Amino acid sequence: MLKYSASGLVALAALATPLAAQDPLPVKVFIGAMFEIGENSGDRAGELQHWYETYWTEAEAQEIPGAFSEMYCNADGVCGAVLGMGKVNASASMQAILLNPDYDFSQSYFLLSGVAGTPPSRGTIGDVVWGSWLVDYDLGHRWAPEEGEPGAPVFMPRAGYEDYRRFEMNEDLVAWGVKLSEDVEMQDSDAARTYRQRYPDAAAQAAPSVKVGTHMTGDTFFHGPGLSQEAQYMAELYGADDYMITEMEAAAIALVIKRLHGTDRIASLRGAVNFDQGHPDETTLAHLDPAPGETAGGFAETVANITLVGAPLVDRIVAEWDQWKDGVPTLPNE
Repeated sequence: MLKYSASGLVALAALATPLAAQDPLPVKVFIGAMFEIGENSGDRAGELQHWYETYWTEAEAQEIPGAFSEMYCNADGVCGAVLGMGKVNASASMQAILLNPDYDFSQSYFLLSGVAGTPPSRGTIGDVVWGSWLVDYDLGHRWAPEEGEPGAPVFMPRAGYEDYRRFEMNEDLVAWGVKLSEDVEMQDSDAARTYRQRYPDAAAQAAPSVKVGTHMTGDTFFHGPGLSQEAQYMAELYGADDYMITEMEAAAIALVIKRLHGTDRIASLRGAVNFDQGHPDETTLAHLDPAPGETAGGFAETVANITLVGAPLVDRIVAEWDQWKDGVPTLPNE
C-alpha cells in the first residue's frame, strides 16, 4: 500500500491541476492588410509596412494557427496582420484570428486597409476612400451581354443572399474617420500627375483627397467601362452610395466579423492605385497589361496616404479608450 506525506499529496494535487490560463489580450484596434511586398520594414512598402512602422517595430510576431501570416500587437492594444488577397483567403484568416483564445476582440474596432481601383468619373490615383457600404460583387446571376436584351444589365441578385451581400458601415465611425483625416497632407507623385491627364474626367485629373463611398468586393478583378457601370448599377440596386472603390476582400471580412461581433466597429479604408478602366484611347486589355512606362504611378504615395488617413482614428480610439470602449462616441460639433 502506497503512503504519501502531506507535502507529497500537495505536490500531486499541483500536478493534477492545470496551470491557470493567461487572460486573453484585449485588442482595442485590429488593422487588417491584404498583402505585403517584401519585408515589413525598410524596403518597398506594400499594404502592411507603413502600419508596421507606425505601431509594431518593437512587437514580436505571434503565430495564429489558420491565418495567412503572423499577427503583431503593441502595448496599447493595437494589433494587425496581413490577411491574404481575395475573399476566401482574407476571411479565413480573419476567422482564425477572431477565434484564437489568446485575444479578446469583444470591444475591438476593425480597420480593413488596402489598395484598390477607382472609376475615373469619381476618383483619382492617390485618393483614400472611407467605405460607407461594402457590397459583394459576386453573389448573384450573370450572363453574357449577347444573351440578354441589348444595353440591359447582365446581373440579377440571387434571392436568399440579402443578409450578406451588402453591409452598411456605421455612419458615426465613418464621420470620425473623415473628420480626423480632413487636414492630412496627401502625398502625390509627378508620375501620377502626368498619368491623370490621360483621362478627361475632372475627378481623375484632381489631386488626391479623402472621400467616402461604396467599396465593391469581387474575387474577379473586374475592369473596363462596362463592368464599372455594372458595379454602379449594383450599388444603386442595393440602395448603397455611389461605387467608389473596387477591391477583393472587405465584404467577406465584414461577414466574419458580423457573425461574431456585429458591424458597428468596422471601418474599411482603401487607397486608389489604379483606375478601373482605360482612358478613352486605350482598350481594356491594354490597360490591364500596360507597356513599360505606361503604368499609373503613385503606388508608393498611395500606401503612405492610407496610413496617414487611418492612423488618426486609431490613435484617437486608443487615447480616449474610456469613451470608445462601449461604442462609437458622438462626434463633437467643432
